[in-house]
Order: sequence, then C-alpha cells, then structure tokens
Amino acid sequence: MPRLDRTSTHRAAPAPVRAVHLGLGAFHRAHQAVYTMVDPEWGIAAYTFRSTTLPRQLTEQEGLYTVQTHGEDGPRVQVVDSISRAHPGGDHEQWLADLSSPEMALVTLTITEAAYHVSTPLDGTALGKLLAGLQERHRTGGAPLALVPCDNLPGNGGVLRAALLAAASDATPEFRTWLSEHVSFVDTVVDRITPATTDAALATVARELGVHDQVPVVTEPFSEWLLRGRFPQGRPRWEQSGARFVDDLDAYEQRKLWFLNGAHTLLAYTGPALGCTTIDEAVRHPRLEAWMESWWDTAECHAELPGDELRDYRGKLRERFASRGIRHRLLQIAADGSQKIPARILPVLRAERALGRMPASAVAALAGWVIHLRTQDVRDPDAEKLTALAHSDEAVLHLLGALSPELADDRELVTAVEERRSDLETG
Repeated sequence: MPRLDRTSTHRAAPAPVRAVHLGLGAFHRAHQAVYTMVDPEWGIAAYTFRSTTLPRQLTEQEGLYTVQTHGEDGPRVQVVDSISRAHPGGDHEQWLADLSSPEMALVTLTITEAAYHVSTPLDGTALGKLLAGLQERHRTGGAPLALVPCDNLPGNGGVLRAALLAAASDATPEFRTWLSEHVSFVDTVVDRITPATTDAALATVARELGVHDQVPVVTEPFSEWLLRGRFPQGRPRWEQSGARFVDDLDAYEQRKLWFLNGAHTLLAYTGPALGCTTIDEAVRHPRLEAWMESWWDTAECHAELPGDELRDYRGKLRERFASRGIRHRLLQIAADGSQKIPARILPVLRAERALGRMPASAVAALAGWVIHLRTQDVRDPDAEKLTALAHSDEAVLHLLGALSPELADDRELVTAVEERRSDLETG
C-alpha cells in the first residue's frame, strides 16, 4: 500500500511557511491546521517537545496526514496539507531562523495550561523556547508578530503576555519595550474534542483512501474557533473555514470553560470511581448524568450569556458527549488537574459559596480529584507534591489548600468533600 504523501494524493508542493506552531499534537492537527488549510498561501512550520517520532513521520509524509471526523453515521476522512514542515523541539537553530524570519507573521501555541507558568530555569520550557525566538527576532530586525495561544485559559492572550514579560525580567529594556509594542497577543476560544488515536484509525485510512497514514487524527464533527486581537502582518483567511472574530470574547470563553471543560473535569474524576472509562460511557451513567446536569444548572446561574443560548449549547454538548464515534478517555482528560480545576470549577464554586450554597456537583468533582490523586498514575506539573498530600492525614484539607488557600478555610466545604469522597470510594 502506498504511503500517504503528496505524490500518492496528487497534492501541490508545500505552501510557503508564514506561520509557526509550538505544541504539535493531535489537537493542533484537528483544529488550527484544518482551519489554515483554506488558505494555500499560508504554510505552517510545526514544532513539538514531546516527540521526535511525530515530526519524522510527518516529514516522511511531506507534512500530510488525515483527520477522521467520527459522527453517528461513521467516519469521514480528510487529507490535511497545511503543515509544510515538522520539527522536534531540539531543532533549535531552525526554530530561531523561523522566529526571526520577517516573512513569519504569527505563532500559534497549544502547550497545555501548565506551560504558561514561569519556571526556573527557563531552558527546556515552552516559554523559554518562545522567549529565545522572540529575542532573536528583535536582534535581527524586530518585525511585528502576532502570538495566538490556543489553550484553555481565561484571557489566554493576556496570560501569555504576562508570562513572557515575567520571563523576560532580566532582558534588555529595549527588548521588553519591543515585546510590549510590536508583539500582539490574541485571545482565543478553541473547541474540538480530540481523543487519543487508536490503531483502528490507521485501518480506516487504508480502507477509505487506499494509502498508509502513520499519524492520523480522530476528532468530532463540531469545531469552534473564536478570536480577538490584532495581526500586524496579516493572517490566513480562517473565517472562510468558520472561525469568528469577535469583540466580546469573555462570555464565550466562560461558556466553554464552565460548560464543556467543567463537565469534562467533573466526569473525568468521578467517572472512574463508578466504573466508567470514556465520556460517552459516563454520560450514560444515571448518577454521573445527574451530576453533569446539576453542574450545568449551577453554572447557568452565574453565566453571562442568555439562558436560551446556554440551553442550546447544553443540548449540543449532550449530543457530542454521548457520541459513540468518539471514545474520549477520562484519564486523558484528567491530566493536569491542578491547572484546570481553578479555571473550570472554582469560579462557580466560589460564586455559590458566596450565596451560602453548597453545589453538589462541584463537591463531587473535587472529591473525585482527591480519589484520582490517590489511585491513578497522576500526570500533573505538581504530581509529586499532590500525591503525597493525597496520602497524608487530612488529605482533603491539604489538597483544597493547594488549589486555593481560602478553600481550606471553608470547613463546611472540606467536610462535604470528605463525605463525597467516602461515598465514591464505597461505590
């Protein structure tokens, strides 16, 4: 069987590289790369820290791969050709050359929520890599640039700006001025469920297209991209693929974080305790479904968008979560809980506690997180500290304090989480 490449699929040569992506993985390939494909004048140079195998495989396929959209009527397979080059993170000289090129107009990022925290040393971190590239751009002429973070953080453009300025605290005043005046930070909301790829995806490509794709991506039909910000050197025509440029992004950001991501977090931590392994299994469990609906009811009380719009969004989420074509594993979603819970769960919890109410769904999410830390192979930037706390005396008290000190001072909340944890542990 021929390998997927530009010859076997009759594709033109790679597009000229005008965009860089940091964080090459399944989500980028199912989302931003698909949107960019609409504009043949924009190619992407994509970099990843996590793998040397993925860039090699994409290079062997001349940047091509397939996206399999799984709906209730079976998979639809699409060849994506917007990645012109793929590189491992260690290809530092090429990274500096790309970031300093005056033809390069923008950088998109999917580096996970945890990567926006400034750590010492910066070497080897995503922020360190980005900072080095920006310093090289400044040194070689300082053409303007747009940075477009695509991770699930409130105000992600502002978060990235603050993180880079903090990371550049020892840089020259000239560089810091240039960073503030010539680099724009674009806020975004991104949404497309992208589970881990299985061997079945390779067989689907072979059956549907008659070629071998080493690195297919599986995703859902739904996709959303909302953006707010400036692009001083231009951008691809993303709106022709459905992206929307809006002035008021905050309410949509809140909707995504609370309703989709918040429900995912709730199910990811409570589902395994009740025998579920994927989102579609969890939403068919009566107890978990009731908690999810309760969470949405609670979040709706504090959300900024109109109720009819939120109810429509909830209906779409029910369909997306229940789709048997997307096997989104709960333990995949459960990674990096210490970074996700503060944005997804705590704002609603705080609003409820200020009104003297104890939201059962938020309590369940926190209790499930404690159990996760006690029983699973934890993936979290603070994994060692959190797992030690989870096995200590008064584990709930210490873990809530690790999330936010005022939570540990709320003795009623601590008791409620302890009771729910005991309830979940006994099934």
